[in-house]
Amino acid sequence: MSETQPQGDHSATADSLSGTVSSTLYRNSENGWSVLEVRAQGDLVTVVGSLPELSAGENCSFRGHWVEHPQYGRQFKASSFELKTPSTLRGIERYLGSGLIKGVGPSTARQIVQTFGHDTLEILSQHPERLLEVPGIGRKRCEQIGESFRQQHELRRTLIFLQTYGLSAALSEKVSKAYRDRAEELIRANPYRLIDDIEGVGFLTADRIALSLGFPADGDYRLHAGIKYALREASLSQGHSCLPRHQVIAQAAGMLRAAEAMLNSCLDQLILHHQLVEEADENGNMIFLPDAYYCEEEIARRLLRLNRYSQQALPEHVMAQIVQFEQSNEIRFSQTQRDAVLQATQSGVLVITGGPGTGKTTLINCVLYVLGEGVRTLLAAPTGRAAKRMSEATGRDAKTIHRMLEFSGEEGQFLHDQQEPLDCDCLIVDEVSMVDIFLMRSLLRALKPGTRLILVGDRDQLPSVGPGNVLGDILESGRIAQVRLTEIFRQESHSMIVQNAHRINRGDLPICNTREGDFFFERKDTADEVAQTIVDLCARRLPAFLKSKEGPRAIQVLAPTKKGTCGVLALNKRLQDALNPGTGEDQQLQYGETTFRLHDRVIHTRNNYQLAWTTAEGDEGQGVFNGDIGYVCAVDKDAQTLEVIYDEERRTAYTYAQLEELDLAYCLSVHKSQGSEFEAVVMPVVGGHYLLLNRNLFYTAITRARSLVVLTGYEQAIAAMVQNTHHRQRYTALTRRLQQAQEDKA
Repeated sequence: MSETQPQGDHSATADSLSGTVSSTLYRNSENGWSVLEVRAQGDLVTVVGSLPELSAGENCSFRGHWVEHPQYGRQFKASSFELKTPSTLRGIERYLGSGLIKGVGPSTARQIVQTFGHDTLEILSQHPERLLEVPGIGRKRCEQIGESFRQQHELRRTLIFLQTYGLSAALSEKVSKAYRDRAEELIRANPYRLIDDIEGVGFLTADRIALSLGFPADGDYRLHAGIKYALREASLSQGHSCLPRHQVIAQAAGMLRAAEAMLNSCLDQLILHHQLVEEADENGNMIFLPDAYYCEEEIARRLLRLNRYSQQALPEHVMAQIVQFEQSNEIRFSQTQRDAVLQATQSGVLVITGGPGTGKTTLINCVLYVLGEGVRTLLAAPTGRAAKRMSEATGRDAKTIHRMLEFSGEEGQFLHDQQEPLDCDCLIVDEVSMVDIFLMRSLLRALKPGTRLILVGDRDQLPSVGPGNVLGDILESGRIAQVRLTEIFRQESHSMIVQNAHRINRGDLPICNTREGDFFFERKDTADEVAQTIVDLCARRLPAFLKSKEGPRAIQVLAPTKKGTCGVLALNKRLQDALNPGTGEDQQLQYGETTFRLHDRVIHTRNNYQLAWTTAEGDEGQGVFNGDIGYVCAVDKDAQTLEVIYDEERRTAYTYAQLEELDLAYCLSVHKSQGSEFEAVVMPVVGGHYLLLNRNLFYTAITRARSLVVLTGYEQAIAAMVQNTHHRQRYTALTRRLQQAQEDKA
């Protein structure tokens, strides 16, 4: 270990600072955020940043910039670091005695340095067995010290190696823990293995490392990883569970700049080694990631198995109870609705679908009434808001699917599965259009044979954000009993939101601005005027109009696109500045391009089964999921953490690294709003890409509103969405799996 800079020869420039670590004032072990005291040129300065565990006496060179903290004054915010070997006897002694090396305290460090002098670090690295020469160190302790020093040395080397290629300190530590002392060896052999082994490392990061290490652009490692990446991206961003072979090749070729003939050969190798699956259907040869392939196959098998258990219920008895329910609730069901209740009591699996106002919730209540207390029935929905709405409508406890299945952080999977099924005779799931294939598989695994399953949803909503088209595929298969509700309940018929939802589905323009109505349109000439109007509506006009105790929180802006003046990103910035300008630098955190402030409305953007939460009553649990909406309730600038409260009860702490799972939620994309219901919805209608702005999306947006819809923009944009029935094809195989499984049985 060579000496690179004598102790005391420290320097600081506008973007670098060199010095000796004096002490660690604070360190967050989860994300590496550290606050250090560093002695540079005789002065003690504060250095902050995501850094590995550094010990007193270590010489470091930091790169970053100076910042002025409102409470703690001038600090150096480090973005990267370089370790320098301690060169003086005092520096070596402080480093060894800092507590970083197991079995070595200050007195032992002094004895080691007295024994070996300036050769101490080289002996620990190359000949740790010589520690037996130090008085008081026996063989067992010698091995402990040698192993601990080796591990720390390897960890530091790995962190520096990974930092060279742009990995954050938090991600680097995750890699080091997974690969331990073989990290550099394994990564140099095949950097693309990081994609499969380390959560948070994608193809682009692994590719950057590989190309920097000299891996050829047309090598098999790169081409294989690129093909799998093309499929993963199609699944994550577009919801496909598979893709036609020619599309996989075309997308991979464009990204990798590789010849299609070479990629076809690589794809064949991946199929041969069972890393991908190929299957022919009406769209040609389809390529699957194995998990998606077997997932849809298992869903079909389990659904049909449940469907074979017909339920024993006498029609005359059921019809009598339906009449009793109608009388006690002063309603009158249509024949279709009565048939739906009857089928729910007699079918193993039933799908009930219908638009707003068609009585899906009333139907659920009637089914619960008919089944009675003797049938153990559970209620579930994909999101917290949907589950809460289900509870309010039925007067019974409803949970999110994730909470009902109970995720175990220790095991890394749901507690309830085929070995530990749910204790119920009937399960009713609402908002099924939001459920992707992986969640549906987990749900079906947790149901005992003979459990009655009732799936409720709106087939005209957008499909799930995650892969698959579960509700649509089940309905299209024709193999599961289904009821479609079309008649609007009398008490809902006065709502223009309900009427316009059905008008849009029929291809008719919505009726706006009726006297004492709940559906309005404000015409504006430019996108900037639309954006300004939206801010004014949310900050001033609508809170006064609604007279809601929630104020602006009762209003949700939904945008069809992410980019542009009236896209999600730009509107979130405008709305945040208007509704929550902040009270100071110490009450906000900057993460990338986003500033998170105390009281901000935020949305969690991916399933995180291990994120812990607590409630004021002392309840604890794990799991925050894609689409959960909450508010920032605490910010710790020094620790670089914040806390979010969800559903007015679950309080969750986020480390700095975990902020990548949060976005502002003053404005949401229509896709992200699925399963939620808001008092009022405001939506810009300014046109955009034909593939995005269609009838399906428009319908989904307005049906998120409970009491009020306000559109602002151009009339022609509304007409274009209503007339556009095109929707991007989602490649899935569940329909075929259901049909083939049924045919195979026959």
